[in-house]
Amino acid sequence: MQSIHTHTLGFPRIGARRELKTALEAYWRGDTDVNTLEEAGRTLRARHWALQAQAGLDLVTVGDFAFYDQVANHIQLFGCEPARFGFDGTEPALTRYFAMARGDREHDAACCGGQHSVHALDMTKWFDTNYHYLVPEFSAATDFTLCASRLLAEVAEAQALGHAVKAALIGPLTFLWLGKAKEAGVDRLDLLERLLPAYSQLLTQLKEAGVEWVQIDEPILGLDLPPEWRNAFEPCYWQLNQSGARVMLATYFSPLEENLSLACRLPVAGLHVDGVRARQELVNVCDWLPVPKVLSIGIVDGRNIWRTDLDQALSVLRPLLERRNGQLWLAPSCSLLHVPFSVADETALDPELASWLAFATEKLDELATLKTALRGDDADVALATARAAIASRARSSRVHSDEVAQAVAALPADADRRHAPFAQRQAVQRARLRLPDFPTTTIGSFPQTAAIRAARAALKSGSIAAQEYEVAMRAEIAHAVGRQEALGLDVLVHGEAERNDMVEYFGEQLDGFAFTRFGWVQSYGSRCVKPPIIFGDVARPRAMTVGWTTHAQSLSHKPVKGMLTGPVTILQWSFVRDDQPRSLTALQIALAMRHEVADLQQAGIGIIQIDEPALREGLPLRRGRWDEYLNWATRAFRVTAGVADDATQIHTHMCYAEFNDILPQIAALDADVITIETSRSDMELLDGFGKFSYPNEIGPGVYDIHSPRVPGVDEMERLLRKAAQVIPAKHLWVNPDCGLKTRGWKETEVALTNMVAAAHRMRAQ
Repeated sequence: MQSIHTHTLGFPRIGARRELKTALEAYWRGDTDVNTLEEAGRTLRARHWALQAQAGLDLVTVGDFAFYDQVANHIQLFGCEPARFGFDGTEPALTRYFAMARGDREHDAACCGGQHSVHALDMTKWFDTNYHYLVPEFSAATDFTLCASRLLAEVAEAQALGHAVKAALIGPLTFLWLGKAKEAGVDRLDLLERLLPAYSQLLTQLKEAGVEWVQIDEPILGLDLPPEWRNAFEPCYWQLNQSGARVMLATYFSPLEENLSLACRLPVAGLHVDGVRARQELVNVCDWLPVPKVLSIGIVDGRNIWRTDLDQALSVLRPLLERRNGQLWLAPSCSLLHVPFSVADETALDPELASWLAFATEKLDELATLKTALRGDDADVALATARAAIASRARSSRVHSDEVAQAVAALPADADRRHAPFAQRQAVQRARLRLPDFPTTTIGSFPQTAAIRAARAALKSGSIAAQEYEVAMRAEIAHAVGRQEALGLDVLVHGEAERNDMVEYFGEQLDGFAFTRFGWVQSYGSRCVKPPIIFGDVARPRAMTVGWTTHAQSLSHKPVKGMLTGPVTILQWSFVRDDQPRSLTALQIALAMRHEVADLQQAGIGIIQIDEPALREGLPLRRGRWDEYLNWATRAFRVTAGVADDATQIHTHMCYAEFNDILPQIAALDADVITIETSRSDMELLDGFGKFSYPNEIGPGVYDIHSPRVPGVDEMERLLRKAAQVIPAKHLWVNPDCGLKTRGWKETEVALTNMVAAAHRMRAQ
């Protein structure tokens, strides 16, 4: 007898119209109270559970909602907040929660460097995605206490609405792995013994609350784990199994490889595997997982937006269903957090292109169609629609361009090499630019004010003409340049007033890209991005930044940086076509951006920044595949920059990632200057650059722009002194961690004033 169930590992929590963003920012501004914020959360959860139920999912997922980040939820769930977020012990949990995320309790006190100023937790990428999580901090004194009232209340909410519930948790080993030790000699794995009683207690409470299944995510099973971590899984899950709760262990983002047999023998009731990224392992998992256990196949891609080839999926699933004696669960490969809400709202998209797409709600429908077809029920209409879309995409003349193919093939063999080595370029650039020691600059963007956003909205709605919009943006650029001059910065930027997003802005001007109106995806907290869709070959029809940059340069005698987004970041932060290798798409983008570098240089711009914050994000989770990726990724950057003359200084920017294990490849980019995020880690990330003897110039960030907290001059100077202990002073730049787009002008000016003062102190010595 067949038993086919459908579920999802998680659902987008921001809402169809970014309702969560709106609610959060209103609360942070003080426009609404905590009750209003909580009600917004309840409304979104109820709406998303209803969508799951309407799609026929057998269980709705509870525990995937977070006001900021699911890892931060777990820090509070297990009572391990760092002591500095406890304040005097009377603050509500949500106040402490946002302090961990944003680094402040009282905004005004923080801006003034007051006594209530608190550093936020470190933030870094969730595996190989563009989602950022807050990094747990562990010490020898860390203890764990279950604080499950919020999760249990959400379970009760779902049950009161008539839903069967599956609770979703981050697994104990993954939770510890994702954290960091704040003291030397602390082994995170040693804390497992303290953590497991809280997990066991939670599982017992969930079972008693009537939760039917508990999904425990252990994506680190897709990594190259040290033996001691691998060996910890069986005793860990043996202990958790004593609770009697039905546990579905979930893995995703990577094949299991040497951890496959381990995952199959763990004492859990079910196992979820990624059927998109680890399809080659499905037969082995099917055979090695004991039949009484449930096998969940992540057959629908939770990381990309292309419609599933349902016929191909069925050809994979039917043999597995037979091997499992008719027992199988179907799901997306991972949480749907990483895709937009619904294609149905994209009425402005080309209808043919829209037919190729499936966002979160459509992916739920795909699961329903697969379930129906596997049961032998009538799914002909849905299957026919899917087949037509797959065929349409395959034969579309808009997807492949002979001109692009010829241009890529014509690239010379040395297209990825600068003319002279760095030392020679450095001498030429210093003679041209004549910058002081510890030169100050910013990463590129300045505050996107209400006036800027209003002008952009008016242009899109047709309320103003393109010429009027250009006049407004030129005025904003002049304003940004003037403020930078007044602050005393050494290298200026035009402020990027005309750019809605560092990737979308370029994609809108490149062939092969398409854009949605509501295709938002959460990056962290209230920060959402709207990734472009790369559906065809990429080319640059015309210059994209030259006019804005030369206008800014005409307003100052100081150098103004040309600001570009690098090919790998454009690739990583887009939804990428899956009908050709990603390396080829990256090279197409690189060639397009190379033309932009050439045009900026021709226009007299002496410094060009090619941002690659997503370089490390693209690393395969398995080290054995790193070299292949890094070879084509770094080459794509060098192809972009390779057209620059020796006197043109090439910068790049990277942020919120661990770089120490790929420093040779970062050096191989051969950028003249690299700027990185280091303030949250108190310059810890810079240590690796020092030990590696990084050969080129570097700007370690001294101001965390993701927090409203503004550091003082002394603090910035201390960070620069720390940097100068590991990097030669003559190679150091002074800059914030990242762009200032999300900050306000008041705090920006205070922070940059302090930053310039800190640089002057360093020069004086």
